[in-house]
Amino acid sequence: MKIRTLSALLVACALTGSSVAQDLKIGYTNIDYVLSLMPEAKQIQAELDSYEKQLDNQLQAKIKEYQTKGEEYQQLPASTSEVIRKDKETGILNLQNSIEAFQQRASNSLVAKRRELLQPAYDKIQNTIEAVATENGFTHVFSTGSGGGFVVLWGREEDDISNLILTKLGITPPSTN
Repeated sequence: MKIRTLSALLVACALTGSSVAQDLKIGYTNIDYVLSLMPEAKQIQAELDSYEKQLDNQLQAKIKEYQTKGEEYQQLPASTSEVIRKDKETGILNLQNSIEAFQQRASNSLVAKRRELLQPAYDKIQNTIEAVATENGFTHVFSTGSGGGFVVLWGREEDDISNLILTKLGITPPSTN
């Protein structure tokens, strides 16, 4: 809805030759690209990988315990009482439910950890975007990345301010051929 409104405004301004259109300077950036070149991106990814490995190790331990108990249950002698069988079945079922709950909690925890670790970098990028936009007279800056918000479906390469943002962050952008 917002994109349609903005598009309609831009078309109207362009057709009428309004002074608003003359004052409009639009830039775009790819936040994912900028983030990928920031020094802290590697540290963030390393922390996320480490955290994910910890969660996976815990899950694997639970799965191994589940498998062991399942094998033990299968090897019970035929003479094992029904009470003991039901108790073991209940224990295995509880362990299975515990694994499923852990998987859900681990997934949610990983998402929260990712958000927690990335937020300072996104805040830094946002502050830098605002500074670059102000210094260069941009009235609007859009993102071409998958981070959400407005998305540019087409843009002139000369309007991409990603390298200006990287430079302002003290990062030398890679050369393009």
